Amino acid sequence: MKVRILGCSGGIGGRHLRTTSLLVDHDILIDAGTGVSDLSIAELAQIDHVFLTHTHLDHIACLPLMVDTVGDMRSRPLTVHATEAVLEILRSHIFNWAVWPDFTEIPTAAAPFVCFEALRLGTAVVLGGRRIVPLPANHTVPANAYQLDSGKASLVFSGDTGPCPALWAAVNQIANLRTLIVETAFSNRERQLATASKHLCPDLLKEELASLQRDAELYITHLKPGQVELTMQEIEDCIGEFKPRMLQNNQVFEF
Repeated sequence: MKVRILGCSGGIGGRHLRTTSLLVDHDILIDAGTGVSDLSIAELAQIDHVFLTHTHLDHIACLPLMVDTVGDMRSRPLTVHATEAVLEILRSHIFNWAVWPDFTEIPTAAAPFVCFEALRLGTAVVLGGRRIVPLPANHTVPANAYQLDSGKASLVFSGDTGPCPALWAAVNQIANLRTLIVETAFSNRERQLATASKHLCPDLLKEELASLQRDAELYITHLKPGQVELTMQEIEDCIGEFKPRMLQNNQVFEF
């Protein structure tokens, strides 16, 4: 598997600030934040599957636009995978004809541009030998993490989450874990906000990683613009023994 980071920022505001999206090989997206907008139309048309962690705008902003842009270039619908709770939010609040057309019905209900597939936590979707497993997460809306398993190794992406013992219990069962991408949206001075919004700050991240029983490369994502240097310094001070690194746009993982 080849995973390219299209966006990993907690906000926008510059050439290198793109919100969350990961491109798996050429045909799968994990989330569809503003980083997707850097793909060419030809690249967009090759994407057959989108797996969503949750429905906050920084993770889905480009999904409606992508469907509209390349739907008529494709021979089959784009499949959006998410838990039923996440899909219901998409139906009610995005593809509802008020915010955006319902592309599960157009051009026809029999041959739409997009279709939805419900996920169950812990149950893998296998696409060309690649296993994508939704894992628990704890956010202000229905949300989940993902394990991407090539067979040789696994990458876990937390999505947006606050403290979540069930996530670490699941991660500790992954024998071939290689890479762990975990959000830390706020600095410690905003711990109260992190707690209220169910995100992590460095001190909360330290508490979460106390439950980790596997060795893994650790990358930090979803840093808020304007707090990047402060938050990363606090992370280094808190958990330097994990050798944490900041996730970068266009970074590539092959496993």
